[in-house]
Amino acid sequence: MTASIVVEASHADLSEPRQRFVQCASPAGLHRMAYTEWGDPANPRVLLCVHGLTRSGRDFDKLARAFASEYRVVCPDVVGRGLSDWLADSRYYGIPQYVADMVTLIARLNVETVDWFGTSMGGLIGMSLGGLPNTPIRKMLLNDVGPHIEPVALARIGEYLGKQARFASLDEGVRHAAALAAAFGPLTDEEWTSINAPLLVERDGAWTFRYDPGIATPFKSATHEQNAAGEAFLWHSLASIRTPVLVVCGETSDLLSRETVAQMIEKGQAVTSAEAAGAGHAPAFVSAEQIALARGFFLGKDAGAA
Repeated sequence: MTASIVVEASHADLSEPRQRFVQCASPAGLHRMAYTEWGDPANPRVLLCVHGLTRSGRDFDKLARAFASEYRVVCPDVVGRGLSDWLADSRYYGIPQYVADMVTLIARLNVETVDWFGTSMGGLIGMSLGGLPNTPIRKMLLNDVGPHIEPVALARIGEYLGKQARFASLDEGVRHAAALAAAFGPLTDEEWTSINAPLLVERDGAWTFRYDPGIATPFKSATHEQNAAGEAFLWHSLASIRTPVLVVCGETSDLLSRETVAQMIEKGQAVTSAEAAGAGHAPAFVSAEQIALARGFFLGKDAGAA
């Protein structure tokens, strides 16, 4: 091991993120995907944390710190979000592209298997990759998502997705993002700032969201038939996953129903569930109780305190 890696992996750095990028490809060309990395970069045990539709990998900062001594924790900004590039053609924003990018990222990490924490869209990506033959996913936590998404949640998302809001200050933008994500649970002002500030950037004298408004293009153009085919694919993928899957449902979620969770347990091979009290869509996993839930699933008897 080189001296530079030894320094980078020193105990003092294990709980702090390192910013990385990996080059990926779409039919429209090349793009860079950003990711933050925590823990020992030589650790072959990797936890890949993938965020929701308009969020970023920095949603997982607190969770990553809690796992950094046992895992190399990797939190990508899905293309079009955070510090990642925007796609040259917005038609390619969708699960097939995101799965391809994650396969590229895992190849960059040079590991055979990963554990997967997927919130909302991140869970859809995980189910799609997890159902493929020779999948690298060893364990998967699905945070408030399943193959069936309730229509009321789709309507709610459609009301704000892709709209170019502008704010006079970072604080105003953070508070707006907190209002959109109020169902994450009772977070402190400091916690809201921690997860929402990375979503914003100052452009032309105002603050706005970093994500590409073009991510709304496939969402808004999808037909009923396309949505039905996508759901059927996800049910097939879930049924193909042989490794342990934990579905965490927000107590008041409008996206994942208890009926869907029951079907996931019935149709899956090794699916269990838990409910996050006091949260809707989607539990933020910044509380000690929720982090302990994740540690119990991924680490079992070695979970210890959060």
